[in-house]
Amino acid sequence: MFRTALRNVLAHKARLLMTVLAVMLGVAFVSGTLVFTDTLGNAYRKQSAKSYDNVAVAVTTYTGQSDGKKKAGIDTRTLEKIRSLDGVADATGRVSGFAGVADQDGKLIGNGWSNTGANFAPGKDGKDAQYTFTDGSGPVKDSQIALDQDSAAKGEYRVGDTVRVATNGPVKEYTLSGVFTTEDGGVNAGGSLVLFDTPVAQKLYLQPGYFKDVTVAAAAGASDRKILDEVTPLLPKDAEAQTGKQLADDQARMIEEGLSNLNTMLLAFAAIALFVGVFLIANTFTMLVAQRTRELALMRAVGASRRQVKRSVMLEALVVGALASVIGFVLGIGLATGLRSAMGTFGAKVPAGPLIISPTAIASALAVGVLVTVLAAWLPARRAAKIPPVAAMSSVHAVATTKSLVVRNSIGGAITLLGAAGILGGAAAGKDGRMLIGAGAFLAMIGIIVLIPLLSRPVIALARPLLHRVFGVSGKLAGQNAVRNPRRTGATASALAIGLTLVTGLSVLGVTMGRAVDRMTTDNIKADYMVTMAGGGALDKSALTALEKAKGVSAVSPQQATSLEIKGEWHSASAVTPGDVEKVFDLKTVSGSLATLGEGRIAVAEKTAKSNGWKTGDSLAVKFGTDNDGGKAATKNLTVGAVYTDNEFLSPVLVSTDVVAPYEAKPYIPEVWVKMDGGPTEANERALVNALGDSPAMSIKDQQDIRNTFGGFINTALNIMYGLLAMALIIAVLGVINTLAMSVFERQQEIGMLRAIGLDRGKVKRMIRLEAVVISVFGAVIGVGLGSFLAWAIGETIRKEIPGYALVVPWDRIGIFLLLAGVVGVLAALWPARSAARLNMLTAIKTE
Repeated sequence: MFRTALRNVLAHKARLLMTVLAVMLGVAFVSGTLVFTDTLGNAYRKQSAKSYDNVAVAVTTYTGQSDGKKKAGIDTRTLEKIRSLDGVADATGRVSGFAGVADQDGKLIGNGWSNTGANFAPGKDGKDAQYTFTDGSGPVKDSQIALDQDSAAKGEYRVGDTVRVATNGPVKEYTLSGVFTTEDGGVNAGGSLVLFDTPVAQKLYLQPGYFKDVTVAAAAGASDRKILDEVTPLLPKDAEAQTGKQLADDQARMIEEGLSNLNTMLLAFAAIALFVGVFLIANTFTMLVAQRTRELALMRAVGASRRQVKRSVMLEALVVGALASVIGFVLGIGLATGLRSAMGTFGAKVPAGPLIISPTAIASALAVGVLVTVLAAWLPARRAAKIPPVAAMSSVHAVATTKSLVVRNSIGGAITLLGAAGILGGAAAGKDGRMLIGAGAFLAMIGIIVLIPLLSRPVIALARPLLHRVFGVSGKLAGQNAVRNPRRTGATASALAIGLTLVTGLSVLGVTMGRAVDRMTTDNIKADYMVTMAGGGALDKSALTALEKAKGVSAVSPQQATSLEIKGEWHSASAVTPGDVEKVFDLKTVSGSLATLGEGRIAVAEKTAKSNGWKTGDSLAVKFGTDNDGGKAATKNLTVGAVYTDNEFLSPVLVSTDVVAPYEAKPYIPEVWVKMDGGPTEANERALVNALGDSPAMSIKDQQDIRNTFGGFINTALNIMYGLLAMALIIAVLGVINTLAMSVFERQQEIGMLRAIGLDRGKVKRMIRLEAVVISVFGAVIGVGLGSFLAWAIGETIRKEIPGYALVVPWDRIGIFLLLAGVVGVLAALWPARSAARLNMLTAIKTE
C-alpha cells in the first residue's frame, strides 16, 4: 500500500501542489518563530551573562526617605570601605538617568524612552572596562562627554565637536571627547548613551559624592558569596546586593519570560494559519477521493480491505505532509534570519550570535506539519474506505445522503446556538465575561463552519439574478457552479471566513477605540500644547517657569503628580495652577467653584466624591507625603471647594501648586499644558521651543499629536495583527485556487460540451472567474458578519473602562475587505480559468 500511496502522490503531484504550499507556509511560520525566539534568547542571554562576567557582587539602591533622613544612594566613603574588603579587586560606582542628544538639526537622537546618561568610571589604567573606545577617550572634565558609536554616526559627530545635551533641565553644550562601543540594552533598543565625568553625572542625577549602583570585582580565588556577606552590612537600608551570577540568572529568566510571551503570540497566529490550511488539505483529499472513485472501488474489488484503502490515503497525506514540512522548515530558517535583520530597520539592534536551530524546533515544526496534514486527510480517507466495490462499474461520484446532511446541519446548528449564547452571556457579564466570549467565539466559528454548506445556497442565491443580468450566461453558470457542491464551496469559503472574522473584529475594535481616544482628547482638553520629556520622565521646574514667560502664552498649568493621605487613605492628586487649570482643561463643576483652588482649597472628581461621601464645604484632614529631596511631612485641614466631572487627564483630587510646594522640594511634573493666543500655529510652537532653549529632550505636542500618540499605538498594533494574519489569508487564497483548479479538472467533459455548443473561451474564463469571486465574497460576508458580532461583544466588556466608548462600524474598511475578497477571487481564478479556456473540446468531451 505504501508503493500505491507513493505512486498516487507522484501521479497527482500537480493537484497536490496547493496542499504542499499550505502546509509549507504554516510550518515555515512555526519553525521561523521557534528559531527566531531561540536565536534572540540565546543572543540576549549571552549579552546579559557577558555584562556580569567580571562582577562578583552588584549593589542597587532605591533613593528616597528613611527615618526622616535623605537616602541618595551609596556615598564615596561606603564605596571605599567596599574596596578595602578582603577578596575585592575593585569596586566601581555608577550613576545614571535620562540624557537626550541633539543631532545637527536640533532633533533628538534615539527613541527617547531608552536614551541614557551615565558616568565614565575609569580604573587605575584610565579605562572603563564597560566601554571600548574606537576614537578618543572618556570624559575627564566637566565640559566633556563621550557618545556611543551609533549615536555619534546618526548625529554626524566627531571627536572635538560641540554636542548639545539635555537632561530634565536646560540644554548644555559639551565637547565630544570620545566614541565607544557598548552592549548596553538601551542602545540596542534604539536609544543613545552619553557618558559624563563622574562628578557631573552625580550632580545631574543624584548629588555630589553619591552613586546609585556599585559593581564589585573579585580578586583571583575569592568567593562571591563571602564578598556578598561582607558587603551587605555596609549598605544603607534602601540598597539591595546580589552576586553577579544571581543577577545574570535573573536577567536570563526575565528574557525567557519576555520571549515566551512573544513566542506564544506568534505561534497562536501560526496555529490560525495551519487551521485555515486544514480546510485546503481536507478539500484537496476529498476531491481526489471523489475523482478516484472507480480506482478505489477497483482496489476493493480485487481484494483490498477498507482498512487498506484508508491506510493508502493516509499514507499519501503522510508523504505530502513530510515533504511540505521539510521544505517549510528550511523556509522558516530563512524567515527567522529575515526577522532578525528586519529588527535593525526598526531601530532595535540584536546582539551578535549564531542562528540557533534546536532539536525541539526541528521536531516540533516537522511534527506539526505532518500531524495537521494527516488529521485533515482523515475524513476523506474514511469516506474512501466506504466506497463499495460496485462503484467500479460507474463513473458517478458518491454523493452525501440526506441523512448525513440532516445530521451535519443539526449538529452545526446546535454548536452555533451554544456559541452565540456564550458570546451574548459574556457580553452581558461585562469585564468578567471575556473568557466566556472566547469560548463562545470558538464554538460559534466551528458551528458556522459546519453550517456553511447549508448557508451557501440561500446566500449565493441572492447574487445569482445579478450575475445573470450583468454577465449573461457566464454569470448564470458561475452562480449554479458555486452551489453545485455546497460542501466544497463551504470548505473553501470557510478558510476565508476565518481570516476575515479576525481581521474584521480587530478593525472594528481598533477603530472604535481610536474614536474613543479622539473624543477623550476633544472632550477633556482645551490646551493648545502639551509639553513633556521625550524620555517620559519629570520636567524640571525651570521648564515650567520658562513656559510661563514664553511669548503668546495665555494660560499654563502643570499636571504635577503627587499623593495626599485623606482620612487614612492615599489618593493620587494633581497640583495645578489656579485660574489657568480651567483654561487648559475642560472642567465642568458639579458644585462649588474651581476658583477656590486659589484660596487653598481642594477640588474632587465626582466619582471620588461619591465613593467617599465628600461634598462641597467638607473639611478634610490631608497629610502631605515626604519627598526624597528634603520636603517635610505635615497634616492640614483643607476644605472641598468644588466637585467636578471626572477628567481623564487629571487625577481625582486637584490642589494648588502653592499648597504642596512647602512639602515637595523637587516636584514631579510629568507634563505642562499650555494655552496660547491664536491657538496652535507654527509661530506659537516655535515660541515654546525657543522658551525651552531648543531642548531635544522635551516634546511639544498639539491636540492632533496627542491623538496620534494614542491612535498611532492602536494603528501600529492593528498593522502588526494584519501582518501576522496575512499568512492565514494567503493560505485561504491558495484554497480558492486549489478548489477551482481541481474543479476544472473534474468538469473537463462539461466544459468541453459548453465549448462545443458555442461558449467561447472568453466566456469560459469569465465563468470560472465569477465562480471564484462568488465563493470568495461569500466567505468574506460570513467573516465580516461574525467578526462584527464578536467585536460588539468584546466591546461590551471594556465599555466601562474606556471613557466615551461607543461601537463604530468602519463601513469603509468593511467595503475594502469585501472588494479585496472579490479581487482575491479574480486573481485566484487566473490559472484555473486559463486552463479551462485552453481545453481541447474534443479531448475534454471524451474524458470520463
